[in-house]
Amino acid sequence: MADEAVRTPIYLDYNASTPIDPAVAAVMRPFLEGNYGNPSSGHWASVPARAALEGARRQVAELLGCSADEVVFTSGGSEANNLALKGLFFLRRDRPSHIVTSQIEHPAILAPCRFLERLGATVTYVPVDGSGLVDPDDIRKAITKDTFLISIMHANNEVGTIQPIAEIAKIARAHGVPVHTDAAQSVGKIPTRVGALGADLLSVAGHKVYAPKGIGALYVRRGMEIEPLIHGAGHEGGRRAGTESALLAAGLGKACEVAQSWIGMSATQRLRDLFWDRLRAAFGNRVALNGHPALRLANTLNASFINHVGVEILARMPDIAASTGSACHAGRITLSPVLKAMGIAPEVGMGAIRFSLGRSTTQNEIEYVVDQLRQALA
Repeated sequence: MADEAVRTPIYLDYNASTPIDPAVAAVMRPFLEGNYGNPSSGHWASVPARAALEGARRQVAELLGCSADEVVFTSGGSEANNLALKGLFFLRRDRPSHIVTSQIEHPAILAPCRFLERLGATVTYVPVDGSGLVDPDDIRKAITKDTFLISIMHANNEVGTIQPIAEIAKIARAHGVPVHTDAAQSVGKIPTRVGALGADLLSVAGHKVYAPKGIGALYVRRGMEIEPLIHGAGHEGGRRAGTESALLAAGLGKACEVAQSWIGMSATQRLRDLFWDRLRAAFGNRVALNGHPALRLANTLNASFINHVGVEILARMPDIAASTGSACHAGRITLSPVLKAMGIAPEVGMGAIRFSLGRSTTQNEIEYVVDQLRQALA
C-alpha cells in the first residue's frame, strides 16, 4: 500500500517537459531584473549579456563534447531539427535529394521530411523491430547516390528505446553521408558526446533537460555549412539570425552543467524497475512492456494494460500526469504511430501509458500510482 502521506498531484510526464531546475532559475534571474543589453551591441550594457551567452555556449559544448563555435542556439528542439534537415536541403538547390530516417521519429522530423518531399526530396522511412530498434543494415540498404542526410533519433520519446547511432554513423561515413540525431530525449540522461556518437548534427531541447521552454541548440560539426531558416543580421555565426536571449541561453547552459552529474540516472532506473516489478505483481500477464528491455532510457516505462484504453485509465486517475499510447479524436481512439510501427497489436497498444520519471520522483509516488492503477482497473 502506498504511503498515505504522499503528496498529490503526481507528475510522471518528464519526457514531455521538465520543471526548471532551481540552479537554472537562479542564473536566469539577473536577466529578468536587469542585464537587459543586446549581446551584439558594443557598449557596457552588452557586456553581461554577451558573457552569459558565450558562457552558456561553452556549457552546452562541454556536455556534448564539442567546441563552443559548433553550438547554435535555437528556439527549441523542433527548430533545431528543422534547421538540420532544411538547412542541408536548401544548400543543394536543384540537385536530387534523398533523406533516410525512421518510421518512429518525432513529428519535428517527420513533418519537415513531408514538407521537403513536397519540394522534390525523396525520403526513405526505415522500419523498426518490435522493441523499436532500427537495424543499421536497413540504413545501409537505403543509402543511394543522392542521399544527403541520415536522421535517426538517439532515443525514442514514447518507449525510450536507444538507437545504435554510432554504428549508423560508421555506415554513413563509409558512404560520405552526414548524420543528424534528434537527442532531445537523451541529453542529460545518457552520454551524448558527439565524437562517440559520430554525429555531424545533434538537436537539443531545453525543456527536456530542466531548462526553460523556448530554448534549444543544434550542434553543427565544424566545416559543415547549413542554409539558415531565419535570415537577418547574421547572428549565431550566420546560421540563425535574431537577437539572442541571454536569459534563455544562460538557463540552458546551466541546465547542461547540472546534467553532467545526472548522466546514467542510476537511482531513477532503480525506481523505474521497481515500478515495473510492482505492475507485474499487480497485473501479471495483463500488462506488457513496450520498448527494448535493456536499451532504454533509465527514466522511461511504457506499459500496456491489455484490452484497456490508456486515455480512459488516466481519466480515472486525474491527479496523475502521464501520457498515453493512443489518442482520442472526435470520439475515435487511434493507436500511436510509434507503437503501430513497432507492430504492437491494437488490443495491447491502445492500453499503453508512458510513465516518465524525473529527478524528484520518489518510491512513495510509485507505490501510490500502482495503487491507483489497481483501483482504476478493478
